[in-house]
Amino acid sequence: MSQFSDERSQELRELFLETSEELLQSLNEEALKLEKTPGDGEIVRTMRRIVHTLKGDSAAVGFQELSELAHEFEEALAMEATAAHASLAEIAFASVDMFSSMLGAFRTQADLPSSEPLRKLIAELTSATPKTPGRKKKSGSTPRVKWNEYEKLSVVNALEAGQRVFDLVIQIDPTCAMPIAARQLIWKAVAEIGEVLAARPEAGSTEATTWFELLVTTDRSKGELAAKSNIPTVVSEVKIEPIEMESEETAADAPAATSESAAARAEEANSRSSAATEAHASPAAAAQPAPSVPKKAAAAGENILRVDAERIDAVLNLVGELIIGKSMLQQAINEFSGRFPKDQMRGRFADAMAFQSRVLGDLQRAVMKVRMVPVEQLFRRFPRMVRDVAKQCGKDVQLVASGEHTDLDKGLLDAIAEPMTHLVRNAVSHGIESAAERVRQGKPAHGTIRLDAYHQANQVIIEVRDDGAGIDAQKVKKRAQERGIVRAEDAARLSRAEILALIFRPGFTTADQITEVSGRGVGLDVVQTVLQRLKGTVQVETEPGQGTTFRLQLPLTLAIIKALLFRVEERLYAIPLNAVGEISRAQESDLHEVSGCELLQLRNQVLPILRLGNRPEEGTSECLRKVFVLLIHMGERKFLLLVDALEGEEELVIKALDDQTIETDLVSGASVLGDGRVVLILNLVALVERFLKAGHDPQALPALGGTRGPGEAARAAAAMTRGAHP
Repeated sequence: MSQFSDERSQELRELFLETSEELLQSLNEEALKLEKTPGDGEIVRTMRRIVHTLKGDSAAVGFQELSELAHEFEEALAMEATAAHASLAEIAFASVDMFSSMLGAFRTQADLPSSEPLRKLIAELTSATPKTPGRKKKSGSTPRVKWNEYEKLSVVNALEAGQRVFDLVIQIDPTCAMPIAARQLIWKAVAEIGEVLAARPEAGSTEATTWFELLVTTDRSKGELAAKSNIPTVVSEVKIEPIEMESEETAADAPAATSESAAARAEEANSRSSAATEAHASPAAAAQPAPSVPKKAAAAGENILRVDAERIDAVLNLVGELIIGKSMLQQAINEFSGRFPKDQMRGRFADAMAFQSRVLGDLQRAVMKVRMVPVEQLFRRFPRMVRDVAKQCGKDVQLVASGEHTDLDKGLLDAIAEPMTHLVRNAVSHGIESAAERVRQGKPAHGTIRLDAYHQANQVIIEVRDDGAGIDAQKVKKRAQERGIVRAEDAARLSRAEILALIFRPGFTTADQITEVSGRGVGLDVVQTVLQRLKGTVQVETEPGQGTTFRLQLPLTLAIIKALLFRVEERLYAIPLNAVGEISRAQESDLHEVSGCELLQLRNQVLPILRLGNRPEEGTSECLRKVFVLLIHMGERKFLLLVDALEGEEELVIKALDDQTIETDLVSGASVLGDGRVVLILNLVALVERFLKAGHDPQALPALGGTRGPGEAARAAAAMTRGAHP
């Protein structure tokens, strides 16, 4: 058989490694269903189809160890009494873990893990299950060779496509002096009226044999095939047997005629899978098995393309450059209109600009949608994890998800996987009480963790909510003092919200014991760090005895944002427009200092001020000037940002800055305006954190929105920001 080139083989392996994760996820989900409804034969058949797909695809790309192990598990699932086996779900989970470990080893080219523990479990399963009688095959159907998985799948795919497949066993004339050349002659003759799917000996083999076996697909009759292959003085005998769709076992043993009923054939036909070849779409196409596949659905599947994320990023980057070009053109048109206000070309320029803006906006939204994926891809990971952690902790926990179809940028989705994992694990290990404790409190014995996702303006909100014991603020404060995170005299002044914020400090934990699940003080600080890097926020709401909710707020994308431009001491900055709640004017004399923190009363609220520039000296004319005050929302907290002048709104393409260009985390990126000016985009989260930590005693600083402040924190933060200029 013809082999793929090294480049093509590597491409297929990468495709398989990507799509196999979907297969394992589907197998995980089916195992979870089986654990809830033991003995369900339909679930077992679905699992078998998934494993069969994994087996065939792994063989097609050369991962024989994985293919053989999957074949053993598939054989165990094929036994009729397997569905009723009490340990089947556990063995399925163990299989998923082993398959995942093997895929990881293939991906990193490391040593394969030992599969003996799983093989023993499978052997115990098969030995405890009485074997069902085998199907009777027609005489002469015993295979003469062992076809590999790829060849078996080629037969199945040909049958699925409605083609006729024949097995030819050709006896070469004993008097033939050149049997190797005879095989080549027979091959060419048969290839004239059909396609040779497989041959033994293979093409190019120098093995001298007196027989030749072929698997051939053709639209000709059996008689025509026999006449074509029966070459005088070369062939002494030809045996041809048609192969009909029966099951994957029959196709694997090819050839054999079927004696199954139509219903049995329909059931077994569901196990057919596509090999990862040039002519087929993807190994993951069979990850969602169904009793029947409508032609329209199949056609739709053929229209799906798998594109590397880097290619989409490249297109998105080009769209960003077009947006910059649009800004440059708009600037030029504005200057033209100013110089020639009565010129007739002004209207034509304006119409062309409006058309370009509309098309460019549509293009931008279309490219952004390509990068968007449903949150379901993230949520699907957690049912198995909740099940395992709950079992380790001896708890009864169920997971409920909603809003799975909410779209989020693929890069953001991958980035929040780790924070979400920490939150869900904490909800199981810390939040949900034991069944006995819940019953004693009048709650259902099983705890519930809810995942929800929804859009809010141009943000995505993801919530992790549990109905457990909630967070004890006093216990948090006590543990923070024990670990030296906050001093006793400072802890007495903290509000409840400020106490809850301590759970995000590195090294903090309320667990009394260190286990495999929790208690090491690593987790929530990671959540906050990642969210800050993604320009998002995390909020916590809790009620003792009722449960806790962690709310993650994320931008839809990190590539293009609507921004508000402003000036501070003649320097140009920008912040995301969605963070600005209100813009007001105030005089420097309206500002008051309390305990070293500048405050301003706005709409009956006294809010702290974050000043990026220098504070004017007392008694100078600068103290009478008017400034712009931006009301900034950081989750449920608010503060005021003081700026000298506003430059307007602009759609900015964020350009990342490396560490050699800028050394502060107060700037999240930069952008180029239409007139060529460079604007720095401030990282509000990091700016606020620096504002709080710049005081003499960071442990004692209150949260934003209070009436006390960190002394010279604002001026220190402003100095750091000024030092960030390239």
